[in-house]
Amino acid sequence: MDTSIALQARPAQAPIFSRRLQQAVRLLQMSSQEYAQALSDAAELNPFLEIDPAPQDDGTGEAAPAAGEAAGAAEAAADPLEAAAFDRVTAAPAAGERHLSHDESLDLMQRLPLPDSLRAHLHEQLGVLRLSPREAAFARALVEALDDDGYLRISLEDIGAALGETSTEAERELRTALRRIQALDPPGVAARDVPECLGLQLGALAHESHEPHQAVRQLARRILQEHIALLAAHETGKLARALGAPPEQVQSAVDCIRHLNPRPGWQFGETAARIVVPDVTVRKVRGAWRTSLNPGAMPRARLNADCAQLFEKHAGNRPGPMKECLEQARWMIGNVSQRAATILGVARAIVARQKMFLEHGPLAMKPLGLREIADEVGVHPSTVSRTVHNKYLATPAGIFELQYFFSRGLNHAAGGASAPVALQGLIRELIAVERPVAPLSDAALARQLAQQGFRIARRTVTKYRQSMNIDPFERRRAPGKQAGLDAAR
Repeated sequence: MDTSIALQARPAQAPIFSRRLQQAVRLLQMSSQEYAQALSDAAELNPFLEIDPAPQDDGTGEAAPAAGEAAGAAEAAADPLEAAAFDRVTAAPAAGERHLSHDESLDLMQRLPLPDSLRAHLHEQLGVLRLSPREAAFARALVEALDDDGYLRISLEDIGAALGETSTEAERELRTALRRIQALDPPGVAARDVPECLGLQLGALAHESHEPHQAVRQLARRILQEHIALLAAHETGKLARALGAPPEQVQSAVDCIRHLNPRPGWQFGETAARIVVPDVTVRKVRGAWRTSLNPGAMPRARLNADCAQLFEKHAGNRPGPMKECLEQARWMIGNVSQRAATILGVARAIVARQKMFLEHGPLAMKPLGLREIADEVGVHPSTVSRTVHNKYLATPAGIFELQYFFSRGLNHAAGGASAPVALQGLIRELIAVERPVAPLSDAALARQLAQQGFRIARRTVTKYRQSMNIDPFERRRAPGKQAGLDAAR
């Protein structure tokens, strides 16, 4: 039996993606912020690639050419590697738009107040208290253990172990430090759970001039300590029976709790806002919808012609690092032109098929698939998928991600199909006109939709309702009315 190992060479075909194609794919799937950063990084490493500031108005009052027309010109250019190909992709800002210089921008930023954090706010208050070094160390350690909501999610035992203090005396000192912090502003800070947080705020209300009646505060405290589940379920009638109190007084206690803040830490500092820069804009001009690229999402770049000519004059075609940099710069400019043309082509195809949405809103949204747009633009569906990811379209009704317009349709009994967005809008309208004392359940919503020709399951209605952040019918019922109905029973 022959068990020898031999090597054989066999011809085979396999797709090989060039570096230029890989770069084009990466640029296409980037968001506008990522794309601008990638272009800036490439210009810093490549002496042949430059980024120009947006051109300013020359005082003639003439508007720059539309970005959409510029991208079309770039797409039809015979030689996309020329510097002028990318210059025609973007357009100048609107006439009269003023750009701040570096010094002016820095001056404006210096005038903005710095956001105060919750921990800094508490440390300032601890600084005016007369505490021993050991007491101050324990208190500041607890402050640093708070989360962004203002809660102490870590046990005192774990904090003591982290400080190397595990004795019974150290645990007692930590509890004393915790009470000191809970007495600071904002009320409810350093609580271990929601009932304790709201209870601390109820205690702080007693020192205000417009505080609720003492009986109402005591009843609210009992609700937090004994019947928090009934409070979360909006069961005012069951709360009245469990507490043995009049429904009106229970409702006053519930209203008192509703006005409290379950996240006291949110009022300090700034929440990181997600900045969305639309890549494409659409507006109605003389009865027709015009789609164009947003110049603010397309940084201007060009090939340094002087540097390229000087290099080619002295270096010729000799290979080397600088020769590779020149090729990469030309690749980048060509890929940027292709990226702009692809985004614009996909956006125009989407707008052409969703005109009813632009005219009448979400109820007129049509089902749309990736292959339909791919066949229109002349690209692969995977290219459309990369294009619509993290790309945004600015419309008169708001800013939408391009993939928002793609969905599978739900067949109608009379023929045709509707997009899930349209069904969500219809569900929202049905809930908006429901009776507060008898809101519609998900099953009732499904029956009403069936009467209108939409065969939709109850679980699908539940999924759509949850995606719109709409409470179930038990929580949409008017609290006062429900209390009266339960009392009447």
